[in-house]
Amino acid sequence: MAFGAFLEKKQPYVWKTFLREKEEGRLGHAFLLSGEAGTPLKETAFFLTKSLICDHPNPLACETCRTCERVEHGNYSDLLFLNGEEGSIKKGEVETLVGNFAKTAIESKGIMIYIIHLVENMTVEAVNALLKFLEEPATKTYAFLTTENEARILPTIVSRCETMRLLLRPRKEVISEAIKEGTPQKDAEIISYFMNSPASVKIESQSEDYIGARTAFEIALDALSGPRSAIIYGFEKNIVPMVRGKEMGRYFLDMLSLAYKDLVSIADGGEIVLTSYATLLKSLSKKSPHPQTSLYAILEARGQIDLNISLAALIEHVAALLSKED
Repeated sequence: MAFGAFLEKKQPYVWKTFLREKEEGRLGHAFLLSGEAGTPLKETAFFLTKSLICDHPNPLACETCRTCERVEHGNYSDLLFLNGEEGSIKKGEVETLVGNFAKTAIESKGIMIYIIHLVENMTVEAVNALLKFLEEPATKTYAFLTTENEARILPTIVSRCETMRLLLRPRKEVISEAIKEGTPQKDAEIISYFMNSPASVKIESQSEDYIGARTAFEIALDALSGPRSAIIYGFEKNIVPMVRGKEMGRYFLDMLSLAYKDLVSIADGGEIVLTSYATLLKSLSKKSPHPQTSLYAILEARGQIDLNISLAALIEHVAALLSKED
């Protein structure tokens, strides 16, 4: 399913609002796309961007024309993208953006667009630099800001944007559709925690960071199911060398936290989500009488991954905590 068809069917408010304003010629200059973690904020921002400059809109982006493809591949000259998912957005990045937009548009469309994904991850200095730009928008300049936490955004930013909120789809529905589209069940179960679009789930299931993290996760489950005395050694020998880079590290610790959430559910007599790992998790539950404590330790480590701490040290620290005798 093309993303536009997904958006029209599953996020009708966003689709209808943007289409109506576009057809009536009263689009605002800045939009704030708000939604919980997992909603396709970035994908929606790029689709609406395409809809502004598509060669053959029908009625929004066709997703197949040369301009849409250039946006998709990141080589449309009058589009700038700042990604707060990769870390804090600094003042210098915003100043560079503002400087580029002070120039004449390069493309024949004459429209300049910028996307700031997860605007809540901007520094205070960056926010102040953006505010000045939002207050005095240039002609034919559009902004798409996204957030997973609107409460963390200054009211002055929100007030200068038209807010459109995306809704989360039921996870079981996302899993079911992702499997129908060819995503392996275990991948659909894991990634649906982080992405709310079956198409995005399928694409992510093939990413290098995800595959590496999932392999490490499965090795970790095996190690945790074995003798406690071997857990630290197993993590140091097999997992630390495998998990490279913060993105893979985030994925690995997120997956580990999902497993322990299921262990908490098992202890409470509830259902589990990672049904593909049911046998392993039920076996592990017998060796983890206090999974809630272990879950807190994993979540704490996950929160430190963007600090100036060695990723290897974090993983070894988690292994040490999980290997402790209760």
